[in-house]
Amino acid sequence: MKPVLLILMVAASCFSCNPSRNDNRDASAYDVVTEKSYVLRNTHPVSSDSLTNIVLQRQEEMSRILERHGFKKHIVTKDSLLFRRANGLEVMLELPAPEDAWQANTIIAFDPQKSPLFINLKKDSTQVTNYIK
Repeated sequence: MKPVLLILMVAASCFSCNPSRNDNRDASAYDVVTEKSYVLRNTHPVSSDSLTNIVLQRQEEMSRILERHGFKKHIVTKDSLLFRRANGLEVMLELPAPEDAWQANTIIAFDPQKSPLFINLKKDSTQVTNYIK
């Protein structure tokens, strides 16, 4: 896992712990996600090499699994995300500029009852099925 992504996940979990941060936040600066969905970046493949094809195939596989379980596709329009959980807590994320095909095709699953899940496309679907349970 890239250090930047790990830092983002740790920062996101810290922000989700404090509902009082909601008072000073301008929601218009964020792409707000409140429903059961999976988030994709609005990126287009810059090449069609074998790595990009593998990444897109894995992204499609994970997307199909999520859609079969009621998750809706949400294409982000901003690099700042705000996930609103059912219990009132919010998780704020800043997505860095993608450095490779894996990051450009990141999937974040979100169930309002849970914290967001960064899906590692390099792994199998076990992580997704465990999140859905």
